[in-house]
Amino acid sequence: MKISKLLNTNIESSMVLMTPIQIKQQLPLNEIATETVLHGRQAIQNILDGKDSRKFLIVGPCSIHDFKATLAYAQKLKILADKVKDELLVVMRVYFEKPRTTIGWKGLINDPDLDGSFNIQKGLFTARKLLLKIAELGLPTATEALDPVTPQYFSDLISWAAIGARTIESQTHREMASGLSMPVGFKNGTDGNIQVALDAIQSANKFHHFLGIDQMGQVCTFKAKGNLYGHIILRGGDGKPNFDAPTVAWVDKKLEALKLPQRIVIDCSHGNSYKDHKLQATVFNNILQQITDGNKSIVGMMLESNLYEGNQKIPTDLKKLQYGVSVTDKCIGWEETEEIILSAHQKLRVGKKIKLQTARMFVSGTRAQNLLATVK
Repeated sequence: MKISKLLNTNIESSMVLMTPIQIKQQLPLNEIATETVLHGRQAIQNILDGKDSRKFLIVGPCSIHDFKATLAYAQKLKILADKVKDELLVVMRVYFEKPRTTIGWKGLINDPDLDGSFNIQKGLFTARKLLLKIAELGLPTATEALDPVTPQYFSDLISWAAIGARTIESQTHREMASGLSMPVGFKNGTDGNIQVALDAIQSANKFHHFLGIDQMGQVCTFKAKGNLYGHIILRGGDGKPNFDAPTVAWVDKKLEALKLPQRIVIDCSHGNSYKDHKLQATVFNNILQQITDGNKSIVGMMLESNLYEGNQKIPTDLKKLQYGVSVTDKCIGWEETEEIILSAHQKLRVGKKIKLQTARMFVSGTRAQNLLATVK
């Protein structure tokens, strides 16, 4: 019998990777990194629970392709994060995997050398090493959970994860999210469909049994308890934004009807900015206005930002790569990023002071009325 004709007929070759535990032994967590991740997760959970009045901001490059430039960005972001920490919890966007509608560069893990060599083991090492460096700065990180195998290699360094618009309807990704150890945001579909994200949140907060690999690289079944910190991300779609106040109010009511926490994150990029990075600031300011006007369901925002504005194609001669410029979606540059975040910090502080003054005036007025009633 020619069994070989039945198996792997379209597979050209295969390679055994190091197991998650083997890579972690070479790049172990230290106390500072551990504290950063735990603190980041807990802070986001507190914001989602309403115990922390701050907003969280996921900000960083569309995708990671340059170790040196990413670390330089992280160092700048850490300084900025400390300046605004009383109003904003800043979490760095560190996306290593890129889903593709057709074809294209799939990210640092899949092709770390950007040359079609697909040295995935090197990609896993590079990703973990970079996350360690950022965590040691005291800056929490966020990523997209795309491949169901890769979280075992570095999810211990992630404080927030997203399920993207292209995988939101995937049962595999909903199951994976149910077992992840950090809060997970679920984006609406690429066509703007919000219901699929609501379905995903409901699915992921329930228990699931699914296949995966353990730390030793063995295939096994997992029983997940369910992730209670799932929340929706509005990212627009099909040429129509969905960050506007009426849509946010509609989503708020849908969440309430489904008895889900009324917690919404808004992506200022993608469909909400018509894929024009120059419009991210406009979207961001609109969201801030909704918050200062009294919206309580918006808990977070997302920005695509890099050291320098715009994007570039990956050249055949990699020496021609522009430093600090995205190789996927266009990003805003660092100067605009800093300006946006510092302005947001000021607006949130002023808004909070006004609310506090109004509350004090109300309390004072109520006491005066009660006193007059007592005298009469």
